[in-house]
Amino acid sequence: MGSPLKIALGADHGGFELKQQLLEHVRSLGHEVKDCGTHGKEPVDYPRFAHAVASLVASGACDFGIMVDGAGIGSAMAANKVPGVLAAACYNEDLARNSREHNDANVLTLGAGHVDPETAKRIVSTFLSTACTVERHKARVRMIRELEKEALGARRPEADQLAPADIERITDRVKQLLTGPSGSAPLPPVIPPEQLAKLIDHTMLRPDATSADIQKLCDEARQYGLFSVCVNPSYVAEAKALLRSTRVKVCAVVGFPLGAQPPETKALETRRAIREGAQEIDMVINIGALKGGDEALVRKDIRGVVEICMDSRAVCKVILETALLTDEEKVRGCELAMKAGADFVKTSTGFSKAGATVEDVTLMSRTVAPRKLGVKAAGGIRTYGDVVRMIQAGATRVGSSSSVKIMEEALALRARKE
Repeated sequence: MGSPLKIALGADHGGFELKQQLLEHVRSLGHEVKDCGTHGKEPVDYPRFAHAVASLVASGACDFGIMVDGAGIGSAMAANKVPGVLAAACYNEDLARNSREHNDANVLTLGAGHVDPETAKRIVSTFLSTACTVERHKARVRMIRELEKEALGARRPEADQLAPADIERITDRVKQLLTGPSGSAPLPPVIPPEQLAKLIDHTMLRPDATSADIQKLCDEARQYGLFSVCVNPSYVAEAKALLRSTRVKVCAVVGFPLGAQPPETKALETRRAIREGAQEIDMVINIGALKGGDEALVRKDIRGVVEICMDSRAVCKVILETALLTDEEKVRGCELAMKAGADFVKTSTGFSKAGATVEDVTLMSRTVAPRKLGVKAAGGIRTYGDVVRMIQAGATRVGSSSSVKIMEEALALRARKE
């Protein structure tokens, strides 16, 4: 392993000091380090940082991960929950060597309370310089991987959302329908209404929205089987109560609509929204910071919300407000959302000078494809045709306040085809 590696490095408050020493040590070995935090001694939760380290390894963004907590055991457990990760807690060089030679471990966890800094450095050096090369060991590692695949395959996807393969199939079908056979006139596109419904966030974000409006929104979402309702934070608890015992999710906007709040404020909004029942969060980035080139602030802004969502198994969508950005800024916004661990990027709030465009959705979809983030098109989507064009461009979710009209058009089109 002579060539430089990319190493994800993380720690909780108990492992912070050792992490800082290992940071310099790993760099001295010629490797690139991605510091996942924590960045101080304030109490934090180790699963959050272990997950961040493991996710970078599983995604291929980093070759190996190193995570430090008090004992190293809990972080190994947390990291091993990420598919593709083989984490090992090691307390001496022999264990580190064995974990690589025999088990092909890709994440090393250390206990700051059980190893001194010099020992930890030797363990790290051994871990990073050892490879799994013997075929009998590699065969057993493959068996471990197969067990993981079997376990993942046994898990049923949630009944209330489409699997990625279903979304891809719908998108491909729409493209076929729009194009038609070679040399023929375009065919009228048809997406089964029950599948279309699972792509729509039914939205009510008007500042003058009343409880009666939220009641109507939830009734419509329930009637048509829409994926979620998207509401302002003050209506989350009410929407959750109205949708109890249904499969319709509640989505809340954060930092809406300008995105100019401090990261701490957005984090507080997110915690409260999730506590009151939100299962998805659509956050607006700090648009001025992105345009001004302050990428550290933009990433901190997004990451603060992402971490809270991860803790609660909520989905985080990042609103870029594309109408205010150049193409280069749109790409950079997508890249920062990916690095921060978001689940989706989203075009617009619907409150700026323009909403979603086919060109923007295409650009965003292409940019986030390596990390397989979703793309939500929102703003100005009022017809069935609008939805089809956005899906064809790469959208995997659509936000609209005209969902009822869209669904009625889809149902009418299917009726004409039957």
